[in-house]
Amino acid sequence: MIKGLIGKKIKMTTSFDLDNGEAVPVTILQVGPCKVTQIKTETKDGYEAVQIGFQDAKKLNKPAQGHLKRSESNFKYLREFETQDVDSIEVGQTLDCGIFQVGDIVSVTGISKGKGFAGTVKRHNFKGGPKTHGQSDRHRAPGSIGAGSSPGRVWKGTKMSGHMGSERVTQKGLRIVKVDAKDNILEVQGSVPGSVKSMIMIVKNS
Repeated sequence: MIKGLIGKKIKMTTSFDLDNGEAVPVTILQVGPCKVTQIKTETKDGYEAVQIGFQDAKKLNKPAQGHLKRSESNFKYLREFETQDVDSIEVGQTLDCGIFQVGDIVSVTGISKGKGFAGTVKRHNFKGGPKTHGQSDRHRAPGSIGAGSSPGRVWKGTKMSGHMGSERVTQKGLRIVKVDAKDNILEVQGSVPGSVKSMIMIVKNS
C-alpha cells in the first residue's frame, strides 16, 4: 500500500499529553482526501510508483485535463510516491489519512518560508567583523572572498549574500500524536516546513 499522501499545513498549536501532562508543540495538517491519477509500472515506465492528486484546481490547460481524464478529477497538485504493490491500487481510488496511526514516525516535505535577500550573517551564520579599532561599518560584513593570485577568482559555491528560503525542505522523525479520520486531520509533534496553507507531502518512515 502507498505510504504517503499530499496535504496542506493548517497551523501550529499546543496539545497536552494526557499520560504525563506535558504541553507538546504540534502542527495541524489536512492530509487528503487524495485520488490516484496514474499508476507507473516496471514494464512500462521502468519503476513502480503511484501518482496522486490533491486539492481541486480552478483552471487547467488541455494537456493536464487529458492526463486527469481517466481519474475523472481536476487537481492542482500531483505527486508520485513509491510503492511495491501497484497491483492492489486502481486509478480513481480515493486515499485518506486513515493510512496513518497515532505513534507513526513520518517525514514531512514542503517549501520553506521565503526570507528575501539576506546577508551572510543571517544566511550562513557568519560571525561578522570586529566592533573595535574603528571598525564602524564591518559588523555584518562577509570579509574577503578572493583566493589569492592563484586561481585568482571566486570559487563557485562560495557562501555569500543572496536569496534565502523558498527551498524544498524535509523534516524527518516527526511523531503523529492525533488522527481525525473523519475530517482528514493529523496532528504531528514539532514543526514542519512551509507557511500556512502551503502544500506538504507526508510519508511514513519504514
